[in-house]
Amino acid sequence: MSRPSFGGGNDLPAVFPDWSPYPDLDSAARAYLRDPDVALEALGGVLNGATVVCFTLERFVNEVNGVWQEVVVCDGSRLILWHGEDVPPTDGPAGSMTSSLRVVPLSTVTEVGCRRRLSRSPNGQARTDSIDVYLLLSSMDEAGAAEDSQVPRHDALRFGKTLDDGGAGQIARLEDFARLVASLVGRPTL
Repeated sequence: MSRPSFGGGNDLPAVFPDWSPYPDLDSAARAYLRDPDVALEALGGVLNGATVVCFTLERFVNEVNGVWQEVVVCDGSRLILWHGEDVPPTDGPAGSMTSSLRVVPLSTVTEVGCRRRLSRSPNGQARTDSIDVYLLLSSMDEAGAAEDSQVPRHDALRFGKTLDDGGAGQIARLEDFARLVASLVGRPTL
């Protein structure tokens, strides 16, 4: 499979390859992301040899900016988030993108939530159609402070997958990610 050209365009596939069969971050990123080398280099600099305990990936095409990509890695004590996004044509030369890193200590995760939407087949068997996961953080949401609201909001990380956006494999992998992070939250770190 050939990769779409850097900088977006109409040559991007509507459905991206499935990363869920790949157990390791390198293979999953190379199968799914448009810019795996950029993501893996950024993440590797922070991981610095630490073991990847779990991860989740996201990618979609935004009508304004082009490709939006995200990798979230847990190494047992931190969440390391890489985000890559094409910049609008008015904000830079063709093919420009941002590459951002954020490191969140697991000690700042105060709550993990996971909501699955289930449907039943005619024989009554339940099937997960979508999953929404949130990680509530002790830090405050900067966007909430800028709004007119007087009520401060805690920062949260949100992830979602559906049968149409990712399929059953990615839904299962995101649920595994949520469970593993939830099992680590509140425990002493090494």
